[in-house]
Amino acid sequence: MATSGNLIEVRHVTKRFGKNKNIVALNDCSLSIKKGEVVVIVGPSGSGKSTMLRTLNLLEIPTEGEVVFEGVNIADKNVDINKHRQKMGMVFQHFNLFPHMTVMQNLTLAPVKVKGMDEKAAEEMGLRLLDKVGLKDRASAYPIQLSGGQKQRIAIVRALCMEPDVMLFDEPTSALDPEMVGEVLEVMRDLAKEGMTMVVVTHEMGFAREVGSRVIFMDAGKILEDKAPSDFFSNPENPRLKEFLSKVL
Repeated sequence: MATSGNLIEVRHVTKRFGKNKNIVALNDCSLSIKKGEVVVIVGPSGSGKSTMLRTLNLLEIPTEGEVVFEGVNIADKNVDINKHRQKMGMVFQHFNLFPHMTVMQNLTLAPVKVKGMDEKAAEEMGLRLLDKVGLKDRASAYPIQLSGGQKQRIAIVRALCMEPDVMLFDEPTSALDPEMVGEVLEVMRDLAKEGMTMVVVTHEMGFAREVGSRVIFMDAGKILEDKAPSDFFSNPENPRLKEFLSKVL
């Protein structure tokens, strides 16, 4: 574990894209996340939120800087990133379930193949977690038989089946019909109450205010504000954040 008490430390991370590396998606970003925190990242489209989230497990490789997870700089080329990714659950906007597999097969695939877990033990864990999100009766269903909200809850359970130390959520409700958003946020609220460390990119300001330990505002690839929710919403300092909140609240 990191001696500083931080589970994740992002140190001066810059990410450039393009042929000539002339598109700057992240611009000298630093951030630390403690165990048990729920860090919510908000900001306008194209602000670098998702790129920031994806650098945490190296789905985006930083052009410069370090990403330290549990005391190891995982941006180092000599590090086995797949070993560390096993401890980082990732939930995407689009559920990415395997359509030809049942819910249970989707859940047990990684624990059995990657972690070498006994299949029966993996199924028992899958059923226990499905029960927690109210979907135990859908274990033998195929993704096509599920609603969007159900698919996203299954995607969360699939990530939890790897028993991660942190959960990363990339706009988990933005592809859902409005009436399905609540059921997914409810699962995330419960995870937060249980002490799961979470980093969440979202447009759901109510969730940020209610569940976040801290809310981070990004714009143009920079972290412009990082505060407790009460301060963030009632006492924004950055002019760009004030403008953003006036449009979304």
